[in-house]
Formats: sequence, structure tokens, C-alpha cells
Amino acid sequence: MEIKTTTEEVNWNRVASILSAAGLSQDDGDTLKTVFERSYGVAFAYDGPLLIGCGRVLSDGLRQAAIYNIAVDEAYRGQQLGRAVIESLLEQVKGCTVTLYTHPKTVRLYEKFGFRRQKTGMVLYGVGAETLSWMEDEGFLLPGGYRFGDNDYEREHAPGTGL
Repeated sequence: MEIKTTTEEVNWNRVASILSAAGLSQDDGDTLKTVFERSYGVAFAYDGPLLIGCGRVLSDGLRQAAIYNIAVDEAYRGQQLGRAVIESLLEQVKGCTVTLYTHPKTVRLYEKFGFRRQKTGMVLYGVGAETLSWMEDEGFLLPGGYRFGDNDYEREHAPGTGL
């Protein structure tokens, strides 16, 4: 297995297939080519000439970064390839605060890297109602209007926020 950090000679239809199978994207190869080429950093896992995993990171290169599209071909899962992709991306944004958006089923994997859940993370999706409903059903989103329980810590440490 080899990790490459360039978008040269990537089979973008294969990327589309891997991301689709993982439930992470329905974009076609041409769209994903643009998405990955516009990213700050990329990581592609190969078994010989066969692309078997991918991931990308957005960043200013100094302070902030966000990881997206981590996926491994189903036939290769369980072999630490996702870990290798993530490690490559983290190395590319070393020193940055890294935000991560992941499937609820993979939260524990990222906790092993030191990622922590946040109470204040929010998202505004540019997707249709059907996709949003699917995301709610899969556990990506808290129910609309959900609030974490008020407690003394929140009231004490967030003055003027209405907590």
C-alpha cells in the first residue's frame, strides 16, 4: 500500500465509486476532480496501480483545517488504510486546529487520533430536503431545536449568549 499526496493521474471515476459506496458523495468523477484539486491537501491510498482510498483537507495552512471525504474501498477496510490516509492529511496541516465532519459510526476512530466532540459545532447545508432527512435519520444531526441541557457551567462561562 502506498499513499500519494498529489492529484496527478488519479482515476476520478474510481474516487466517485469509493465515496458513493461509503455513502459520502453522489458526485461524478469530474466534480470530484475539481473538489479535490481545489483542496489544500489530498491523500490517495493505492494497492499497486489500484486506487483504494482517499481523503482531502481544506486549510489556510496556518491555523485552521477541515478534513473531508475519508473513504476506503470496502474490500480493503479493516487494514488500517483509513488511518494512513488520515495521518497523511494531518501531517499536511501540522500545527493547525483541525475540524472533522464524519459519519456517526466512525466517531470512535477519530477519538483515537485525539479529536473531541463539540457542543457548538453547527452546519448549514446546501442540499435538498430529502438529503437533509436522510442525514437526520443517519444520526449526523441533532433534532431541530435541540439544546444541550442548561447547566451552571454554561451559564457561568457564556455570559450574554442566552444560556
